Amino acid sequence: MMVLSLYIMVPLVSVICGLWVFVFKRKHLLNTLLSLEYIMLSIFWFMSLHVSALGHESYFLLFFLTLAACEGALGLALLVSVVRTHGNDCFSSFNVLQC
Repeated sequence: MMVLSLYIMVPLVSVICGLWVFVFKRKHLLNTLLSLEYIMLSIFWFMSLHVSALGHESYFLLFFLTLAACEGALGLALLVSVVRTHGNDCFSSFNVLQC
């Protein structure tokens, strides 16, 4: 029983750490994108543990992983666009009125 709770607690702590980095350490756009990917992978890990423990099919997990990969590609395209237009990815250099 102790091992089962450890398997559940580790992904939950990972999600909480990812959320903490996303909320409090958002000086650069790349840092926020990396923390979002970390959160998505932690949620995928948590869901895969639950699905494997219940013995169900993993089609939903593949769909979730596909959406996470699409989100990462979209974030990378946004990062490239921002760096090309503004010169860097610092949030302090963005001006909402200029865009």
